[in-house]
Amino acid sequence: MEVAVTGGFAGVRNRLVVHEDGGWTLHSRTKEPRGGRMTPDEVARLRAALEDPAYDRVPARPTGEPVRDGFQYAVDHRGHRVVATDGAVPPALRRVLDALPEGGPPTGP
Repeated sequence: MEVAVTGGFAGVRNRLVVHEDGGWTLHSRTKEPRGGRMTPDEVARLRAALEDPAYDRVPARPTGEPVRDGFQYAVDHRGHRVVATDGAVPPALRRVLDALPEGGPPTGP
């Protein structure tokens, strides 16, 4: 799966790639890539959030009003892409983001 965070005042473009085995790599425009490995419990928590039927109902595109200088979150998993913006992150997507290593891609440069 891949999660990208873009936007904000500083023009952030951070991307987190998580592999099936729990290995992950964080990419940023301003820093060297770094990575790690999730524990089996962390992988199980992420899988459960992604397999939750509520996640399948998350809209593919943002549904709320854009937040000025806010962030956009794009999640790609097994051919399913969802995009949300600050102020309009559905609970099912929030559970996925919360289960990511280090809380997902940072919103800082």
